[in-house]
Amino acid sequence: MAHPKVQLAAALVGSGLAGVLVALQSRVTGGLSKEIGNGFVAAAIAFSGGLIVMCLALLVSRRGRRGLALMRTQVAAGKLPVWAMFGGVGGALFVLNQGLIAPITGVALFTVGIVAGQVSGGLILDRLGLGPSGRIYASPTRLVGAGLAIVAVGVTVAASFDGGLVLLVLVPVFVGVGVAAQSMVNGLVRAAAESAVTATFMNFLVGAVLLVAAAAVSVLVSGWPSGWPTQFWLYGGGVIGVIFIAVASVLVRRAGVLLLSMSNVAGQLVAAVAFEIGFPLAGGLTPALVAGTAIALVAVVTAAFPSKPLKRG
Repeated sequence: MAHPKVQLAAALVGSGLAGVLVALQSRVTGGLSKEIGNGFVAAAIAFSGGLIVMCLALLVSRRGRRGLALMRTQVAAGKLPVWAMFGGVGGALFVLNQGLIAPITGVALFTVGIVAGQVSGGLILDRLGLGPSGRIYASPTRLVGAGLAIVAVGVTVAASFDGGLVLLVLVPVFVGVGVAAQSMVNGLVRAAAESAVTATFMNFLVGAVLLVAAAAVSVLVSGWPSGWPTQFWLYGGGVIGVIFIAVASVLVRRAGVLLLSMSNVAGQLVAAVAFEIGFPLAGGLTPALVAGTAIALVAVVTAAFPSKPLKRG
């Protein structure tokens, strides 16, 4: 078995690569939303695509099907809380905002809003001990790292937004807390079911039901989209989400909610900047985005640096 520090480093690298997928999903779902003019329908398509993939995965995975039975047993015995079944709510809100807000702000500005919520939520959830690895006390380096990540968001927002759009970025901040909680909850389900397939399936089942219902209401109010893009990759947001959620549910036990969120943030920011350079959704790259990304990367390294917890008990 690898040394614990090697395992932690591998988990952080894996989470960073998963973060690249999150930014890609934001670009894909946001692009589909712009093309069809309906963020609710775009989000429902993305999550439903992921659910179809997970249904197929469940059919071929004996361990995944066994995980459903284990999960039910753990819930019935009171060992797995009922609220752990609803991690898909956080994912649904995230994908919905990819369709509604990312096309307005751009991928990078949307991402820095998510960053603030992820790091704040990760710090709180680790301290409360709600994740599968139990209570993780805040160390000085983790507190400084979380503070730097929030500073990175402030630098980017202050230099990039006018007054009207400042409030808009607060929405992905709150959604980012849900993203951190989603990783935590999926980690609990994976541990109880002993299967990442089961945890990921439950996430997409709950999220797809919510988003399809929201899309149905939207279509009743504003009508069915009049045109559909021919680029096949715009419909791939759900497949990207499957990979990200499965990776996060596996790695959260190794890294904890905060470090998982922050390494994921690093991957998101780097990829988001790359998308703003090559495939922008809104205003493109700005010096503030570059500065914010650099500060956020320093924050991740700082938070991952070992130090003793401030207090136990």
